[in-house]
Amino acid sequence: MSLVFAGICSHGPGITGRAAMADSAVSGPFYEAFGGMRAELEGARPDALVVVAAEHFANFFMNNMPSFAVGMAEGYEGPIEDPAWLGIERTSIPGNAGLSGRLIRAVMQSVDIAFAEEWKFDHGIMVPLHFLTPRYDLPIVPVNINCQGPPLAPLHRVWAFGEALRRAADAVPERIAIIGTGGISHWPATPDSGKVNEAWDREFLERWKANDHAALVSYTDEGTYRDGGQGGFEIRTFISIAAAAKGRGSVQYYRPIPIFSVGCTIGTMSVGA
Repeated sequence: MSLVFAGICSHGPGITGRAAMADSAVSGPFYEAFGGMRAELEGARPDALVVVAAEHFANFFMNNMPSFAVGMAEGYEGPIEDPAWLGIERTSIPGNAGLSGRLIRAVMQSVDIAFAEEWKFDHGIMVPLHFLTPRYDLPIVPVNINCQGPPLAPLHRVWAFGEALRRAADAVPERIAIIGTGGISHWPATPDSGKVNEAWDREFLERWKANDHAALVSYTDEGTYRDGGQGGFEIRTFISIAAAAKGRGSVQYYRPIPIFSVGCTIGTMSVGA
């Protein structure tokens, strides 16, 4: 079939774990935007959802850190974190090993990737699924882009990976949805936790909405670390979605929510030719 839905969203653990601590006048519209994204996703009638996330040393560490990895299992479990801390009960999530295998083989035609037949989901995947597939009944294909342990894949390679995901989605008979989850700017687990660079975030989102390839891949890791924190490296997941969708984006919600330690974002992108 082809790609039928593309979007981006934040995945900070505070979004679920500290929900009661946020000002409802601010967080309420954010949760409503998640609901709108869920409705749009369901309306696209996907057979599977590809979640491009930034894994947080839950499954991969510096002794074996792939730049790009795709899950290939019939099922997964999450969250790997304490459910009480994250505010999400541990559960089983369906996969589709056959579909994953076909997508992996297609991506491998142009981009070298790793694959994993065992994968425990951390908050990077579980927080979005909590809102977008709360019944956990849609098969998931998890994808990790290393945003944690330098050296990180250059952004032009991230773009190429997104393009490869699109070619793979277009090559299978199933209807494929894809979301990227991440920052944008944030400084997790540091004395600056809760800090958000709103101006930097908004400039990035303008580039993302325009699907401006040159502008999106022009960021340097040094500049991102300075302006967006170590969490800002997660722009890679959003950039991959722009490359895959080939369309124009819209942002349904963006606002810094310091208690969630991130500039909270919900966006969708039209699927171009």
